[in-house]
Amino acid sequence: MTTTPTELRDRTAADGAGPALLPVASARETARSTLRLLSPHRARLAGTVVVLLAAAASALAAPALLGVMVDIVIAKRPRHELIPPAGGVLAAALLSAGLGRWGRLLLARTAQHALAELREDVFATAVAQPSALVEKAGTGDLVSRVAGDAEAVNTVIGRVLPAFVSAFLTIALTLIGIGVIDWRFALAVLAAAPLQYLALRRFLARSGPVYRAVHSAEAARSQEIVETLNGADTVAALRGRSRRLARIAASSERAIGHELDAVRLRTGFYGLLNVAELIGLAAVLAVGHRLVMDSTVSLGAATAAALYFHQLFGPVGVLLSQVDEVQDAGAGLARLVGVTALPKPPAPDPSPTPGPSPTTAPSPDPGPSGGGRVVLDRVSYGYGPGRLALDRVSLTVEPGETVAIVGASGAGKTTLAKLVAGVLTPDSGEIVIDGARAATPAGRARTVLVSQEVHVFDGTVADDLRLFAPGADDDRIRAAAARLGADWIDGLPAGLDTPVGAGGHELTAARAQHLALLRLALAAPSVAVLDEATAEAGSTDAGLLDRAAASALSGRTAIVIAHRLSQAARADRIVVMEDGRAVESGTHTELVRARGRYARLWEAWERSR
Repeated sequence: MTTTPTELRDRTAADGAGPALLPVASARETARSTLRLLSPHRARLAGTVVVLLAAAASALAAPALLGVMVDIVIAKRPRHELIPPAGGVLAAALLSAGLGRWGRLLLARTAQHALAELREDVFATAVAQPSALVEKAGTGDLVSRVAGDAEAVNTVIGRVLPAFVSAFLTIALTLIGIGVIDWRFALAVLAAAPLQYLALRRFLARSGPVYRAVHSAEAARSQEIVETLNGADTVAALRGRSRRLARIAASSERAIGHELDAVRLRTGFYGLLNVAELIGLAAVLAVGHRLVMDSTVSLGAATAAALYFHQLFGPVGVLLSQVDEVQDAGAGLARLVGVTALPKPPAPDPSPTPGPSPTTAPSPDPGPSGGGRVVLDRVSYGYGPGRLALDRVSLTVEPGETVAIVGASGAGKTTLAKLVAGVLTPDSGEIVIDGARAATPAGRARTVLVSQEVHVFDGTVADDLRLFAPGADDDRIRAAAARLGADWIDGLPAGLDTPVGAGGHELTAARAQHLALLRLALAAPSVAVLDEATAEAGSTDAGLLDRAAASALSGRTAIVIAHRLSQAARADRIVVMEDGRAVESGTHTELVRARGRYARLWEAWERSR
């Protein structure tokens, strides 16, 4: 199942959390995905069931042996005859505890492996989506899924699920044991079933919507917190602290209100379970009294039946009372599986990448191994009614060609860059990169976008660069840095091992942009898109970054949103944008001679220098 950006944009969350939330899988899709994750572990699961069955069977021995001890006492037989059954009770308890612990550990370990695979799938799928799609859904929604929902599932896997399965097996075997003593005891046990069934049915009918509302409200609260923290400087500058805090408080109150609804639902459920236990135990004792009086069963057998039913209190309570946690985890699991329904990233190439020979120096970063053709066919995109940013733009960029996009602010240059990079999806028309649509994972895998806004990741300089080229060793990084003129890296306190990012060595805006160009060179995509990637550089650094950009783009297809016309002048071709349309195209010399819009821009640029 796949979800298109348009479908995702139109989807509305439950409880009014807002439009464009990430998809949530249906119960059937969640079950199918869970079975697929568990299928590689079938043998271990089968062994786990055998161990848990043995633990449940061992637990059944204790009530039966206690019944034997009662009969021995009633018959006034020698006391030493109590020793074997007493030893059997102790041995059964130890064996049941040991096997139960082992079985729960095996089940938790198997399920944890499946959850780890799911989390990796969720993360890989999420980062493969266009950033615009994730932003429309709300980063808080995604954060709440990979953190809160995953933790809820993890809690159930580690604690609830093993106890749940063990309780189910214990109940099944205990009912068989009660029936073996006398079938009327089994009927007495069923006296509790109608109330338990009604309580469970009522709970299941109401808990699903309640827990979905809780998760949606928590996602909305996370979104408010994330937005406030990310825009803390803006909030302070606009004196909006009290308003933002009020919004967070309101979203928190909504989340608390839904959680209180869940607490009230659970409390009523547990109360009905206690009443059902009372009814069942009274029925078993009444039947036992009648059967003993009729000499149908011995007092020891009736005692064993009562103990069996009493022994059911624990597992039945676990099975029914923890349904809410299973429901909660099920809601979280459906949200995790929903993310995996989005378009998948392309599978990595399994063939190993040959490294440099030990006897030779590392080669410069390779360009694309072929390809890189970009075709825009009558592409249009709007940010809303009457806000057409691109209007039927057609453009073909051949492999290895560098095309500069110029134009006044608002002409549609950045929108075009984001469309080619797959960040946005065209409203009409098509963008194809080497046969793959740009907005698909396959298309985005061929493209790297370097924008004016650069994020420096926490870690060392080498760690930051290896996020985009995992196979790059220090020699390859140094070779790329030398080729792009990033000699300043060697001047850092620890060179490539210098911590950067939050709390690390602070890089200037120009050096952060230089680092982004190094990432581009190391990633070596087929197509590079530079959206004013050197705009923050001052006059001192402008030339250095322009040369670094030219080196990073060497040998690959490039679309450059030019901040300075000196960059455009060096491109193979220049496209002039105006009001969302491509109005001129040609080389620098051709366009200057044509005396059109580009020529006027160039003259103004020359006068301002």
